[in-house]
Amino acid sequence: MSAAAIHPAPRARPARGTVLLAAAGLVGLLALASVAIGTRGVGLADLLAGLAGRAETIGQAAVTVRLPRTALAALAGAALGLSGAIMQGVTRNPLADPGILGINNGAALAVVIGVAWFGIGAASSYVWLAILGAGVTAGFVYAVGSLGRGGASPLKLALAGAATSVAFSSLTLAVVLPRADIAGGIRSWQVGGVGGATMERIWLVLPFLLAGLAIAMLSARKLNLLALGDDLAAGLGEKVALARAAAALAAILLSGAATAACGPIGFVGLVVPHLARLLLGVDHRWLLPASALGGAGLLLAADIAGRLIARPSELEVGIVTALIGAPVFIWIVRRQRVREL
Repeated sequence: MSAAAIHPAPRARPARGTVLLAAAGLVGLLALASVAIGTRGVGLADLLAGLAGRAETIGQAAVTVRLPRTALAALAGAALGLSGAIMQGVTRNPLADPGILGINNGAALAVVIGVAWFGIGAASSYVWLAILGAGVTAGFVYAVGSLGRGGASPLKLALAGAATSVAFSSLTLAVVLPRADIAGGIRSWQVGGVGGATMERIWLVLPFLLAGLAIAMLSARKLNLLALGDDLAAGLGEKVALARAAAALAAILLSGAATAACGPIGFVGLVVPHLARLLLGVDHRWLLPASALGGAGLLLAADIAGRLIARPSELEVGIVTALIGAPVFIWIVRRQRVREL
């Protein structure tokens, strides 16, 4: 028997550029579907006319109304997918995700405290509060997860993040419940959704998303070096602490801005990077843009599914991503435990 028959060659991955182009095409199709699907279906003629800016019929007007929602879902999904990939690279933790590590709930808690206790009502201030909350929470979880022997292991970080997430969610409820004047709007926002999106809200968060994207892309090569281990990365001339801080800043900007616009949406940053690695490997120069496209596609698909499942009403996108992400999280944990054994 030949050596090739005993040791078959590993299955080749599709070309990376082809995968990215296919992902971009899929996101475009999902965006069109998001604009067309709703309580009232939109035909092709009205869809094209609405995209051209016309609003002469009900269908064309529906397209105009749905465009901001579609844009926000794509941007927030891309931000969360990219943020998750960065966090997994920075911590070398396959369970890292803005939701699981409590960062989204930390951002939400900061916004709620600002609204309830300090009377902050300007939407432009929500972004700063969310980013501040995300940054403080990220530092807190990493510090707690680093305590004890072995430093910040994946399991300790996941446990610290899960505990922090639950605690901050409870604190948010404790702040909101006595305030009947803000409870309705805050509770809806807490679930996580893109309904009621406006271009004004998108313009408010867009500079932070673009800044996070730029820093993330500049950090791709550094994340590849960090994956080799701190000692080896330092030996190759990389400033490890600075590289980790810059990448973490990108993740905080992305997740904080997305949370400010949509509320805390979980599991996107967990599911998408794992799928991107299966298709493209571990090189962050390809993994990061693939995670951004995958996150945009996942959130668009989840938003469409939420409209179809509960039609003529709708299910918030945060609920749909939780239904998708929870089984994937369990699978990743079980897979990680098998590897450690």
